[in-house]
Amino acid sequence: MEEIIIKTPKGERKIGPGNPAFIIAEMSGNHNKDKEKAFQIVDAAVDAGVDAIKLQTYTPDTLTIDCDNDYFKVKVNDSWKGKTLYELYKESYTPWEWQSQLKAYGESKGILVFSTPFDESSVLFLETLNVVLYKVASFEIIDLELLKAIGKTKKPVIISRGLGTKDDISLAIETLKSSGCPQVAVLHCVSSYPADLNQMNLATIPDIAKHFNVVTGLSDHSMGITATLAAVALGANIIEKHFTLRREDGGPDASFSLEPEEMKKLVTTVREVEKSIGKPSYEVGKKELENKVFKRSIFAIEDIKVGEKLTRNNIRVIRPGYGLEPKELQNVLGKKVRKGVKRGTPISHDMFSLNK
Repeated sequence: MEEIIIKTPKGERKIGPGNPAFIIAEMSGNHNKDKEKAFQIVDAAVDAGVDAIKLQTYTPDTLTIDCDNDYFKVKVNDSWKGKTLYELYKESYTPWEWQSQLKAYGESKGILVFSTPFDESSVLFLETLNVVLYKVASFEIIDLELLKAIGKTKKPVIISRGLGTKDDISLAIETLKSSGCPQVAVLHCVSSYPADLNQMNLATIPDIAKHFNVVTGLSDHSMGITATLAAVALGANIIEKHFTLRREDGGPDASFSLEPEEMKKLVTTVREVEKSIGKPSYEVGKKELENKVFKRSIFAIEDIKVGEKLTRNNIRVIRPGYGLEPKELQNVLGKKVRKGVKRGTPISHDMFSLNK
């Protein structure tokens, strides 16, 4: 599996197995068209300790048409229900004139800022900002013309699978790479807003890594941080979570976004989970050795004189664990001791003759 390597304001960052999870705060439309709030979201993301903040680059006209027939009416999510697609995107898009300022501001604070483009014009615009990474939204992985435009930038790409089938994912990866994309990561994603935990099927994450041989992770639309933590434990290398200053402020994605203290907790807890995962090891750790008193080993339970044989009457497998291991019991029974052994002394090889 090829890791992704990008340049960030803090230096080179490797994304993939063996590296800390790359944590992305998704601003989306949670600024509610308030430019000052957008900058405050960047500040809060920096304070929370995430690796990157992600924008979305579109206008209502690049995504859809202004039409109010039933095909264009939104019928899901209480925040969106009843609106036309055009109305929803007009309300939630991030003005393009903000984006260069947000990128410069975020990167001056040491956080990477990148975006999800939704058509070729937004890719061309983002290229003028010199973004180092692209995201493809789950509903866009079937838009081959968009994927070709992104691939031609020769930048790494993260895609969310959402409603995508295995065939859709394979075609998306192939299209990006054949167009020039050097590295592709695939995030598991449940395109439900918010997503219930019983929908998450997080076991898909290691399956994506195995099946497509790519860096993988989770774009998490569920409430809270439970799914994220489970995803990291299952091998997620990238985490994306929607982010807002306050859910009660409303906004298109507020209902399934984390607030600053929650995001800070997510980052802290993910790092703790990563420490606990570590790497495969069967070695006894230094701290574990401090508990040797609770391990079993062979001890003298009676005083044993020089020349006496070791028997079940004078030695026994008991706690603590400072003597020979229990598996040695049959080997030492019947051997003669070369020096006196006091009751309560751990039995060791240098106490007896090699021959019975």
